[in-house]
Amino acid sequence: MQKAILGKKIGMTQIFADKGVVVPVTVIEAGPCTVTQVKTNDTDGYTAIQVAFEPVRESRVNKPEKGHFKRCNVKPHRFLREFRLANATEYKVGQAITAVTFTEGEYVDVTGTSKGKGFTGGIQRWGFSRGPMTHGSKYHRGPGSQNSRASARTFPGRKMPGQHGRLRRTVQNLRIVRIDAERNLILVKGAIPGPKGSLVTIKDSVKA
Repeated sequence: MQKAILGKKIGMTQIFADKGVVVPVTVIEAGPCTVTQVKTNDTDGYTAIQVAFEPVRESRVNKPEKGHFKRCNVKPHRFLREFRLANATEYKVGQAITAVTFTEGEYVDVTGTSKGKGFTGGIQRWGFSRGPMTHGSKYHRGPGSQNSRASARTFPGRKMPGQHGRLRRTVQNLRIVRIDAERNLILVKGAIPGPKGSLVTIKDSVKA
């Protein structure tokens, strides 16, 4: 991984590309992020950078975080994340990472937390088929048999009703359609996980 940035999902819209083609895009407020720590092989055993995103009031962070931000001379931020970059030693503490780190036409991987849907049944959660709705059937949206007669127990991993969503998911190979450097906006083609205002991570694609 050569570059990465934290951002906030703004929402989806559509723009007109060349020849009047409509392109659905997701708008991401990417950065600006501030480098708060640079880890090296000598001090930490690996190379990485720690970045901060979304400034907040000092009262919003705890004492250890206050000391950490004070040591690197950076204002308090809401989020702290670490990226293991191949070129981590090229960054400096206090350096800003903005949307112009990426270029239009580049392919990226976007990671976010999917929307939480609460407790759902097997049909919505796993795509089960329902039972017959007529002719006196008493079994419509049930999960079906849980075990066999021989074992009389439910084996681990059985797909059943439960909490649905709110999982960390990554969408790969999304093309950057447009970059607004003045407002730190990155427009990627397609949809990304999470609701509006949620935290996302943009990294250079591992497959493109």
